[in-house]
Amino acid sequence: MESRVLTSRGPTISGIPRLARINNSNNALPAARINAGEGGNLVWGRQLRPSLLLNHHDHSPMVVISTTSTTKRGDVLKPCAASDSAGDAAPVGFLAKYPWLVTGFFFFMWYFLNVIFNILNKKIYNYFPYPYFVSVIHLAVGAVYCLGSWTVGLPKRAPMDSNLLKLLIPVAVCHALGHVTSNVSFAAVAVSFTHTIKALEPFFNAAASQFILGQSIPITLWLSLAPVVLGVSMASLTELSFNWLGFISAMISNISFTYRSIYSKKAMTDMDSTNLYAYITIIALFVCIPPAIILEGPQLLKHGFNDAIAKVGLTKFLSDLFWVGMFYHLYNQLATNTLERVAPLTHAVGNVLKRVFVIGFSIIVFGNKISTQTAIGTSIAIAGVAMYSLIKAKIEEEKRNLKSA
Repeated sequence: MESRVLTSRGPTISGIPRLARINNSNNALPAARINAGEGGNLVWGRQLRPSLLLNHHDHSPMVVISTTSTTKRGDVLKPCAASDSAGDAAPVGFLAKYPWLVTGFFFFMWYFLNVIFNILNKKIYNYFPYPYFVSVIHLAVGAVYCLGSWTVGLPKRAPMDSNLLKLLIPVAVCHALGHVTSNVSFAAVAVSFTHTIKALEPFFNAAASQFILGQSIPITLWLSLAPVVLGVSMASLTELSFNWLGFISAMISNISFTYRSIYSKKAMTDMDSTNLYAYITIIALFVCIPPAIILEGPQLLKHGFNDAIAKVGLTKFLSDLFWVGMFYHLYNQLATNTLERVAPLTHAVGNVLKRVFVIGFSIIVFGNKISTQTAIGTSIAIAGVAMYSLIKAKIEEEKRNLKSA
């Protein structure tokens, strides 16, 4: 399932010092990364911010008290522990006392939902090889989920205007293209091979930063990408399920998600991440429907639906389509929640491990045979991605420390 300056609003209460946020774009609310459609990383939080597009790091908000007789400008407002009328501290809940359990739960659910999505998605393609239609189902189930959430007010729907719509359309178009081409690759080749090709995403992101956005990429980052390219090349040369449709589709997906990040930097909005995700999902759905009708409509009406129902039955066919859409939407949401709870370095490592889990489980479940060279190439590529993620996270952490010093 391969990103988002805020203004402080709210009434001023008499007798309470007015809170003012430091006028510094670096003190923005945390952002979150979503791996949409097994491709690219779309970063969003309270806005789509240029600094978060390809760096994937967040900054903690800082609130200061304006100058008064008892405080000095710049004093950080620290949270006070809750207390009862007797002045004793209120008891701390179990989850609040052990936050690592909550974080661990988010990681587990992120991995679990992602693995289940990939396995179920590939099983559907084994008896229903129509990736354009299945891509529409992924987004349609997510759109219905979002509309239902809006209906019950969880969350309350954020207003949309024509200017914001114009900003989000290019993002959604790239999101749709990347998602569809990922699914075309999943349908054409082994899941493990598609994920190996998509390990090249950091290379495309670095190239876009250097040559399109004009950002300077340290030589250490470029060097860390060398094993990624080498490993993918080795795996591709001897992959038993290799075909050009699967390979080219995965490469187009990488490029699409890179351009999605580029267009995202122009989409500056105060909208919260859940609403933003919902709007992009709905727009992407409308983008995916026409090609699905044109390219697969006649075959679906002629024999596609009938063949699938004959193989697995109507109930299983419909339930598979529903659940694969739910897993697609939910694992992306869990990826967002996970990033909001951990440091960028931790999330970078977790994202690499997630890909290892998906590749490993797909090989076990589907019994895909891979050559020794493919296994070595895949391992080298994943190690290169891990090296790149670690180096990049450390560089961004150093930048943030220098700015805050």
